[in-house]
Amino acid sequence: MDYELLLLRYGEIGVKSPPVRRRFENRLIYNIKASLDCKIINDGGRFLLYSANLEKALQKIPKIFGIVSYSPAVETTSQKDEIKKTLQNYVHYLVEKKIFSGEDSFAIRARRVGEHDFTSQEIAAYCGSVVYGITKSPVDLTNPDFEIFVEVRGDKTFIYHEKIQGPGGLPVGTQGKVISLVSGGIDSPVATYLMMKRGCEVTILNFNNAPFTEPSQKVIKIVKKLKEYASGSQLKLYQVKYGPFLKKCQEEAPERMTCVLCKSGMYQVAGMLAKIEGALAIVDGSSLGQVASQTLPNILATRYSSPLPLLSPLIGLDKLEISAIGEKIGTFEISTLPDSGCKAAPRYPETNAILEKVLEVQEEIEMESSLREVYSTITQIEV
Repeated sequence: MDYELLLLRYGEIGVKSPPVRRRFENRLIYNIKASLDCKIINDGGRFLLYSANLEKALQKIPKIFGIVSYSPAVETTSQKDEIKKTLQNYVHYLVEKKIFSGEDSFAIRARRVGEHDFTSQEIAAYCGSVVYGITKSPVDLTNPDFEIFVEVRGDKTFIYHEKIQGPGGLPVGTQGKVISLVSGGIDSPVATYLMMKRGCEVTILNFNNAPFTEPSQKVIKIVKKLKEYASGSQLKLYQVKYGPFLKKCQEEAPERMTCVLCKSGMYQVAGMLAKIEGALAIVDGSSLGQVASQTLPNILATRYSSPLPLLSPLIGLDKLEISAIGEKIGTFEISTLPDSGCKAAPRYPETNAILEKVLEVQEEIEMESSLREVYSTITQIEV
C-alpha cells in the first residue's frame, strides 16, 4: 500500500489575524514548492500535499520552517462504506508490516470538519469496530499502545497513524532580512539556523582573517548545510578580507583591545552590507560570558557603534546546549573539523572594556576609514 499524500499542520500561524495568516500561509506554500514538485491544497488549517515522489517530500518537509507536524496518509471519500474499505486495507497493511498487531491496545482518534450524517463519536465507534473485526485488539481510549487517526474533512477522509514532529517556527521570509556573521565555529551556524526558524531571510557575512587564520572550506560547507533549511530564500554568502584591519589593530591600538576592536569592526562592516541587502538587523553567535568579547562590558563596547540592532539568539545558552542544536541540524560535525584558530588574539584579551576608551581608540586608529577599505574587498561566494 502506498501513501497518497502528506497532511501538513502549522502552529502559531493559525493565531495570526486573517490577512497576516493568509500571507504566512502563502509564503509557506511558496517555500515548500521551492523544494518540491507538488500540489498543495490549503484545507482550513491543514495543507494537503500531493506529490509523485512522497519519499523526497518526507526528506524535505522536516527542514521547512513553519510546519509543526505532518502525517503520511491515505485518502478516500466520506461515505461510510468507502471509509470502511480503505480502513480495512490500511489495517491489513499495518499488520503485514508488523507496525500494529492484535496484542496492541488501540484507539481511533476521529476528527470531523463539515456537514455529515454522523458525529465524530459515531464514526470513531464505527471505525473501531472495523479494526477490532480484523485484529481483535482491545480498545483503550485513555492510554492505547497504538492510535489510528481518521479525519473527515468535507467529502474527503484521511486515514493515518503517525504524527511526525516538524521543525516548527515561522516560514522563512515572513520576518524580514538579517545579516548573520558566520565563522567556522560551533555557535554562529546555530544562531543563523534559529533566526531562519523565526522566519528571517538570512544573508551570511564571513570575515577572512588571513594571514592570521589558515585557508579553510569549513564556512562553505556550513553554508551548504544551512541552505537545506532555507527553502524559498537565497541564503547568499559574502566574504571580506579582514586581515589588514586586524594587523592595523595590533600595530596601532593597545594589544589587549584587539578582540574588542575586531568585533566592533565586524558589526560595522555588517551594517554597510545591510544597507545594500535591505537587512533590518545583524545576527551573531554570542553567548554571555563564553569568550572575552562576550562579557557584558565588552558587549556594550563592541555593539555601541553598530548601525543596526544586534540579535544574539544564543545569549542565554551554554556550550553544551548550543552543541546539541548543532548536532541536530548537522553543522556541529563540520564546525569541529580541525583548523588553525585566530593568531591575532592577544594572550590576555580585554574582558572589561571601558566604552569611552574604546571609542577614543577607534578615532585614533581612524577605524571608520579602515573599515570602508575592508568593505571594498567584499565578494559574493557561490555556494
